[in-house]
Amino acid sequence: MKSHMPSTSCQNSNAQARAGAICSARVIELLQKYDRPGPRYTSYPPATEFKAMNAGIYLDALERQSQLYGDTEPVSIYIHIPFCSSPCYYCGCNKIITRNHDNVRQYLDHLRKEMALLRLQSSVYRRPVTQLHWGGGTPTFLDDAEVTELMHLTAHYFNLQAGKDRDYSIEVDPRTVTRERIELLRGLGFNRISLGIQDFDQNVQKAINRVQSYDEIVELVGTIRARDFRSLNFDLIYGLPLQTLESIQETLSQVIALSPDRISYYNYAHLPERFSAQRAINSQDLPTPSQRLEILTTIIDALTGAGYLYIGIDHFVKKDDPLALAKAQGKLRRNFQGYSIDKAADLIGLGVSSISTAGNVFAQNEVQLEHYYRALDANQLPVARGVVSNAEDALRREIIQQLSCFRSLDIAGLERDYKINFAEHFRLALPELEQFERDGLIVMHGQQGLTVTTDGTLLLRNICMAFDEYLNRGTPLRPMFSRAI
Repeated sequence: MKSHMPSTSCQNSNAQARAGAICSARVIELLQKYDRPGPRYTSYPPATEFKAMNAGIYLDALERQSQLYGDTEPVSIYIHIPFCSSPCYYCGCNKIITRNHDNVRQYLDHLRKEMALLRLQSSVYRRPVTQLHWGGGTPTFLDDAEVTELMHLTAHYFNLQAGKDRDYSIEVDPRTVTRERIELLRGLGFNRISLGIQDFDQNVQKAINRVQSYDEIVELVGTIRARDFRSLNFDLIYGLPLQTLESIQETLSQVIALSPDRISYYNYAHLPERFSAQRAINSQDLPTPSQRLEILTTIIDALTGAGYLYIGIDHFVKKDDPLALAKAQGKLRRNFQGYSIDKAADLIGLGVSSISTAGNVFAQNEVQLEHYYRALDANQLPVARGVVSNAEDALRREIIQQLSCFRSLDIAGLERDYKINFAEHFRLALPELEQFERDGLIVMHGQQGLTVTTDGTLLLRNICMAFDEYLNRGTPLRPMFSRAI
């Protein structure tokens, strides 16, 4: 499949000029027209469609995968650490705010039970773990001994790899690590690290209860570079309270100076009815929709002007990054960790609220900690929800993957591989696709395919939504989704 290199929606000929350039009135009108809630499509079906599920369905799927591919087929592992010592007001993650470190002991003991049960009830432990990711919460809430214990537990119950081609990553709150901690993480085998930056402006940091100085980040980045991590990622957010075009420009200047390999620039979803911590944010301090549009185009212009590729929804990478190469080779995939190289077909999620994928099955653990503990204390895997996707889901998932990863759709290939007539099969979506084309968001190439235009790049989620069978187009979209812009 042909991949399309990203470009900005509004070009700025002077890098020192007002960043974000001056978007045409037509583009602004389009962005406002399509700025509505929708899934981020880290999975399809989205997690909002998960229903009650028995752990046996998940275990059977794991065994089918092992029988189909054999014990040499790679697998990924995600471990969720839910604890944080203080709330970040913007956060919508599954987390537990506590300063009582005794909670960690109980959690690690139950993680060990989950690993042991999985090893007893499946053969997935034989498969090589090529990708490992610790997320949260704050994984570095754990102290040095606990971090070491958890890595050793994982190595005991699963087939961790020592080769250079492994991707072992961890999310880090910069306020929780020292030079010695970074050295420990590297020594334990992590070779990718992601720093939660969010924003460098002090007023914004105070408004979201996430204060960390730029000088501290500079020192930390120096330590990470010295320890030869393969990749450094920055997580940032736009649309936060008190952000302005000028403050974003300054943050971007500082980010570019630090030169992370990857940048995830997420759109803040203000959903105080779902996330209680967000009620501490004054909604009047949030940028207006027009300001968010200007901030977004500023971000894209500044980062692409600095040599980053805009590879898809929220994500930027350097041109020589493995993700950029995977995109060019047609091997880029989008999953629960954002974008990744397609190194493993199955993902084992461990810990409270974690999501696993095995073949056509998505399975999520209990999201309440007491329920997670209760299941494991009864010697049961803590799977609570999930979905068994069908052939139609697989077709639409492939379409959403192609659009979100390559900004194109191989219609002829879909017709051949899935034995469908595209126009007939997606007749309900055709009016929306025709409107997208009239609005200049896509270009149709007859029966061969379609490509997303430069303007359409900003609205990839909307274009994917046209193929989402689970969205009820007769009623307003549910408030659980963030807005497109």
